[in-house]
This record gives sequence, C-alpha cells and structure tokens, in this order.
Amino acid sequence: MLEEVERWLSTRSWSATDRPLHHILAAKQRSGQSVSVVLPALNEEETVGDIVAIIRHDLMQQVPLVDEIVVVDSGSTDRTSQVAAAAGATVVHRDAILPRIPAAPGKGEVLWRSLLVTTGDIVCFIDADLKEFSSDFVSGIVGPLLTDPGVDLVKGMYDRPLGGAAGQGGRVTELMARPLLNMHWPQLAGFVQPLGGEYAARRSLLEQLPFPVGYGVELGMLVDALHLVGLDALAQVDVGVRKHRHQDGQALGRMSAAIYRTAQLRLARGHLVRPALTQFERGEDGFEPRTYSVDTEERPPMVEIAEYARRKVA
Repeated sequence: MLEEVERWLSTRSWSATDRPLHHILAAKQRSGQSVSVVLPALNEEETVGDIVAIIRHDLMQQVPLVDEIVVVDSGSTDRTSQVAAAAGATVVHRDAILPRIPAAPGKGEVLWRSLLVTTGDIVCFIDADLKEFSSDFVSGIVGPLLTDPGVDLVKGMYDRPLGGAAGQGGRVTELMARPLLNMHWPQLAGFVQPLGGEYAARRSLLEQLPFPVGYGVELGMLVDALHLVGLDALAQVDVGVRKHRHQDGQALGRMSAAIYRTAQLRLARGHLVRPALTQFERGEDGFEPRTYSVDTEERPPMVEIAEYARRKVA
C-alpha cells in the first residue's frame, strides 16, 4: 500500500462514534450549512418507509440535523411513492425533474437529477433497500463535512453479511472495483466500500462532477473527486453493519460491466468496441444467450445545466 494511503487511513478514516451528535449539531449551527438526504428508490415499498421514518424521528424531530428528505422514485410499480410520502418524505418522480432531457434508466441518473430538487449545502445519499436501518448512517457520514471544512466527500464503510456469513457481501467490490482501483488509482485503495450507496458530499463538489447514469456512478464519483479535490478531501466513516437485499449473479455481472466501462472512460476516454455484455441462461434447448447493453452515457456536471444555473441565481 502507498505510504500516502497509509497516512490517509490514519487521518481520514473514522468511526461514527468519533463525533458525538451534539458536536455535529453545534458545528452545523456555527456554519449555517443545510443538509439534504436523498433516497433513490425503485420498488422499495418494504423498506423505504422505515428508513424515512427513522431519519425524520431521530434527525429532524429529536434534533435538527437534517433539513429535508427527498425520495426520487425512478419508476416504481409498487407503493414506494405512497409509503415514502406517508412516512414524511418529499417524493419526486425522476421523469418530472428536468423533463426536457429524457431520463435514462439507472441509479446515477436519479442521483444526478436529485441535485435539482434539493437545496442542502450537503447532500447525503442513502440506498432505499436497507434493513435494520440506523440514523447513524446519516449522522456518521455527514459529521465530518460539518466539523471539518477540509473534507468534501465521505463514504460509509461497514460489514456486509451475505447468507449469514459476515463480510461476504460486496461481491462486485471485491471482484471488480477493488482490483481496478488498486491497479489504476492506488490512492483510492484505502476505501473499504468504494461502491457503497451511503455517502455524503458538499453540493459545491457534486455540481462539478459528471454522473454515469447507471451502476458506475459510485466508482466514477470517487475517481473524479480524487482528481478534482485530492485524496485529503475524501474520507470514510465506519457505521457498523449494512443489511440489504442482494442481487443475483447475472445482475452482478451487469453491474460489473458498467463499472468496468466507467473505469475505461476515465482511463483513456477510448473507443469501446462492443458496449454490450452477453450472459447465458439455461432454456429448453440448452444455454441461451442474453445480451444486455452496458451503460455508456454520462450526465454532464450540473453547473452546465441552464435550469440549475438559473436556480442558483434566483
């Protein structure tokens, strides 16, 4: 490991318990910064309501840490929107945000558009499929941004159990993202969960970053932030254990392909020979190929969008 990374691990890796909530609140009051929490959601009616309710109770009603909770629904066919609204979130449909640009499917698309419907100086992203959720996920990763002006982006780190086995989750991280980062961006080798969906950043950073529309958004954001603000402006906080539903192997393959494409773009902005991934499923006549397109589209930095610029002036 690079000496720079070893030093970073000792100075930019913390536990959620390192910053008591009253210290975080005092820092927020001194700085006058506002905090938005965004949940990108697609068919998460079983979990989204509990997450919203816990954040509202613990971090809005009990203490004034979070200023708004926004759930961006990317086309749910279940009761995700109704459940989230009943729990107290502001719910916005992806397609209603910036309608002049047709929406692309993908998580990154939702995160990018969320910048137009939130107001916080700090934006905290939380996946909507978490089980046994704790508000420490939010306060833990928002804390360094409020208490340390030199930090611009904070990733959550945690154990990810799989099938009862501790630490076996995050298969795409271990098989794709971690090797890519270690080989090509070794300064980022210290991140425990580089693909984790729980992280917070200053709006002033997020609005300058391009957003891969799909699964590559987390890796792309880390790499781009490293180049834009440097390693010392990035940090991670241990928030315990993350429990969520797991994808099947073929879905993980599609995620891996998108992440590899995101890395490839950043390595060379080179020509992609075949932006597709073929997988196989057993059918009546043996194994049948299924070909999926790989996310190759990216959204520009939000500061380049006229509607966002007009909103900032207003």
